[in-house]
Amino acid sequence: MTLPRIILSPGEPSGIGPDICLAAAQQSFEADIISIGDPDLFSQRAEALGLNIKIRSRSLNDAPRRSEAGVLNLLPIKLSTPCITGQLNADNAQYVLDVLDIATNACLNKQADALVTGPIQKSILTHRVPNFTGHTEYLADKTQAPLPVMMLATEGLRVALVTTHMPLKDVPSHITKDNVAQVLDILHHDLTHQFGIDNPRILIAGLNPHAGEDGHLGREEIEVIIPVIKSRQAQGMNIVGPLPADTLFTEQYLKDTDAVLAMYHDQGLPVLKYKGFGNAINVTLGLPIIRTSVDHGTALSLAGSGKANAQSLILAIETACDIVRA
Repeated sequence: MTLPRIILSPGEPSGIGPDICLAAAQQSFEADIISIGDPDLFSQRAEALGLNIKIRSRSLNDAPRRSEAGVLNLLPIKLSTPCITGQLNADNAQYVLDVLDIATNACLNKQADALVTGPIQKSILTHRVPNFTGHTEYLADKTQAPLPVMMLATEGLRVALVTTHMPLKDVPSHITKDNVAQVLDILHHDLTHQFGIDNPRILIAGLNPHAGEDGHLGREEIEVIIPVIKSRQAQGMNIVGPLPADTLFTEQYLKDTDAVLAMYHDQGLPVLKYKGFGNAINVTLGLPIIRTSVDHGTALSLAGSGKANAQSLILAIETACDIVRA
C-alpha cells in the first residue's frame, strides 16, 4: 500500500506547536509526515530545545517517503514577522491561517491523505477572521461541509458534540430535531466507515439535569431528543438515551460503548479530558477530508522549555494514518 501522506499544521508559532512537531520528528512513522512552516522558526526552536533535528525541505509534488527519526520534513512558508517564543503577535495571524489553508487545500486536492492540526490561539486569529470560533467551524467553511461534528477520543472513551463553540445560553435553541438527528447520523456513519466499527453502540446524553426528569426540569428530552432516538432506533441504530450526564459517564453505561453524544461542549469534554488529557485527540467528523488534532492549547508558558508533551500529537498522527488505511 502507498504510504499515507499526513500534512501537519503546527498552529500558533509562539506556542508549543513547533516544539511538539520537533518532538514527534524524533521518531519514525509508517507514513510521509510533512509539516508546514518557517524553516528559521523550527531551526531556532530546535536549537533552544537542544534537539539535533535535520530539517528537510519538501514539496507536495515529491513522491511519498517514509518519515525518518531525526528528520523534520517541512514545506517552507515564511512568518509574517519574527516570532518571539511565548509571546503572541497578531501580525502572524495571517501566517497561521495561510498554513492551515495550504494544508486543507492539499487534502482537498488529493496531495495529502489527512490533516493533523496543532494548537491555535483563537484570540489572535480574530484579527483576520472576526467571527473565528475554532478549527472545526473554519475547516467546515473551507471545505463547504454543511455540518462538522467535533469528537474527542482517548483510550476507552469517545465523546461527540451536538453543539460546539457557543455560549451556554445559546445551546438550548440549537438542540433541535434536525441538529440532533444530523449529528447522530454523521457520528454513526463515520464510526462505521472511518473507524471500522460495525453497528456502533452510542449513548446519548440529555440536555437538562436528570435528563429532564419527565419534563419537570426541561422538555427538550421529551420534545426533541426522544423522538430522534426512537426514529433512529427504528432504522436499526444501536443507541441508548437520553441518559443523565452525571451518571452516563460511569462504567455500567460505558462498558461496550463506542461513543457518547453530548449536547454541548462542557457537558462531555471535561470528563474525557480528566480521563485522558495529553493522551486524547480531536477528530472532526462530517468533513470531506480526514482531520485529527491535539486535545490541548498553545501552552505559551511551556514553549521552548522542553516540557511540552507531544503524545497527543503523536496519537493524532497515528489515528490519521489508521483512518487513511481503514
